[in-house]
Amino acid sequence: MIMAHVDSLLLSIWIGLGLFWLAGTAFTKRTARAQPVGARLLHLAFVLPGYLLLVSNRLAIGWLGERFVPAAPWAAIAGLAVTIAGCLLAAWARLTLGANWSGRVTLKEGHELITTGPYALARHPIYTGLITAAGGTALAIGEWRGMVGVALVAFAFLTKIRQEEPLMLQAFPDAYPEYRRRVKKLIPGIL
Repeated sequence: MIMAHVDSLLLSIWIGLGLFWLAGTAFTKRTARAQPVGARLLHLAFVLPGYLLLVSNRLAIGWLGERFVPAAPWAAIAGLAVTIAGCLLAAWARLTLGANWSGRVTLKEGHELITTGPYALARHPIYTGLITAAGGTALAIGEWRGMVGVALVAFAFLTKIRQEEPLMLQAFPDAYPEYRRRVKKLIPGIL
């Protein structure tokens, strides 16, 4: 019984985050330089299937539908809590970026290097939050499809980081190297 409620809550949380993201696109600066379309498509080719595996029960086919944790209320509730925490971190980071944010790897006109709030903890806290939330969802659903989804999402964001970092180094040649030395990519003090 609790699993059905958790599944509904998870889907609602992800839809809510998506709507929040979509609404935020209206408040961004004009793009000065953007990644090539092929790089964007590569990111989407991994991130979209990853999230589909996390939210669609229809993809629980074969071994993807087998459990890696027991179907227990503690796993569902813990996973839900981690999902919420990850989404809150991503939303906080998105709000902190303000008009500098973009769904694509871009430089905005008048782009600023943000190093406060969650950006004092990790250089890419939106990705930290989204990967964490994906991990929480995987734990809550408890099926291998969730773990495959997390792997695809993490790969997509690590690929995007490899595209963003050189752009930030070009845009902020004095400040970004020092920021990179001081602040880790995703996990404070570790990675």
